[in-house]
Amino acid sequence: MYNLLSLLIGVLIAFMIVCNGELSAGVGNYSSLVIIHILGYLALVIIMLCKKIKIPFKMHLPLYLYSAGALSIFTILFNNITFSIIGVSLPVALGLLGQTLTSMVFDQYGLLGMQKIKFNKKKLIGITIITIGVCIMTFF
Repeated sequence: MYNLLSLLIGVLIAFMIVCNGELSAGVGNYSSLVIIHILGYLALVIIMLCKKIKIPFKMHLPLYLYSAGALSIFTILFNNITFSIIGVSLPVALGLLGQTLTSMVFDQYGLLGMQKIKFNKKKLIGITIITIGVCIMTFF
C-alpha cells in the first residue's frame, strides 16, 4: 500500500511540476509562488474545516521542524526555473537522486532526531544504476 502511495506521489510531483512551470511561464516565478501557496493553503483550510481538524502547535518541538513550508518555496521556485529549460523528466530525475543521497545521509546519522538506519552496501548497486541513468539523461 505504501509503495503504491509513493508511486502516486511521483506521478503527482511530475504533474505538479508541469502545472507550476506553465503557471510560472505565464505570470512569472514569484507571482506563481504566491498563487500556488495561496491555493494550497485554501485547499487545506477547506479540507481541515470539513474534517474538523485543528492545528496542534506543540511548543516542545524544535523550530526547524516548522521550516518545511519555507523550504517548499525554494523547491517550487527551482523546479519552475529548470522546467522551462530542461523539461520535466530531468528535474524529477536529478531531484530524486538528490533526495535519495540526502535521505541516506539522514538515515545513516539519524539527523534532526531521526532513528539511525545503518547503510546497507547493497544500496550502492541501486545508487550506481540511478546515477548512470541520470547521467545518460543529462548528457545524451
